[in-house]
Amino acid sequence: MDADRTILITGASSGIGAWCARALRRDGWRVFATVRRPEDRALLEQEGIEPFYLDYAESESIAALVGNVLERTGGSLDALFNNGAYAQAGAVEDLPAEALRHQFEVNVFGWHDLTQRLVPVMRRQGHGRIVHCSSILGLIPIKYRGAYAASKHALEGLMLCQRAELEGSGIHVSLIEPGPIESKIASNGLPWFERYIDHENSVHREAYKTQLARLRQGGVKSRFKLGPEAVYARLSHALLSPRPRPHYVVTTPARIGVALKRLLPARMLYRFLSNQG
Repeated sequence: MDADRTILITGASSGIGAWCARALRRDGWRVFATVRRPEDRALLEQEGIEPFYLDYAESESIAALVGNVLERTGGSLDALFNNGAYAQAGAVEDLPAEALRHQFEVNVFGWHDLTQRLVPVMRRQGHGRIVHCSSILGLIPIKYRGAYAASKHALEGLMLCQRAELEGSGIHVSLIEPGPIESKIASNGLPWFERYIDHENSVHREAYKTQLARLRQGGVKSRFKLGPEAVYARLSHALLSPRPRPHYVVTTPARIGVALKRLLPARMLYRFLSNQG
């Protein structure tokens, strides 16, 4: 990849996506970034980033995005960073099937649709980097995050299979698994919780009071929470290293979780995790 390397990054309105889009532009990439609100588009344009509309739940917007980006690049693309997602909170027993379907529509099926449209482009040019912003919850489950954790577990399985299938093609697939990062994912998930979870009539009503307080304050307050630059450091390695890793675990809590999964017996691990969240 040369100085004119190109990348498409989704979910660039705020948080990880916005920070990484600006950092990539600063580091010499031609950046195509997706948003949903016109005001976010205007802000990115002012910084030399080329924004487009995307909603993963709208297949027509995915097709239009790919067509518009490839028209601007002359039919090539060096990298894709799938990042846009949301987190549906709620106990599994309170989760309507409709909520789970929509969680997968956005966090899995939409990501697959976009990726599938770009793999042939990368195969033709003989190179490409595909990076997915997964989550530590894609490796380790925590209560009240069943829908989101399930979507990330599905993403991990799907894209690791694709990674193996692309071996030798010049296309590399990596997954970033962040723990707590400063972003709007908690506050953005609040409307979905309120829409789908009947928290007032649930057996988990008391626990939901804590969950709602966390969502309304923007997530867990922790000294271990890092800024989005921590994700960018891993993204940069995945994009530029001759040997990008399959997994990039970010933050101390996430690394501790992975270590405990390796070291503890399953029963002990899940008992420990049941006290979290």
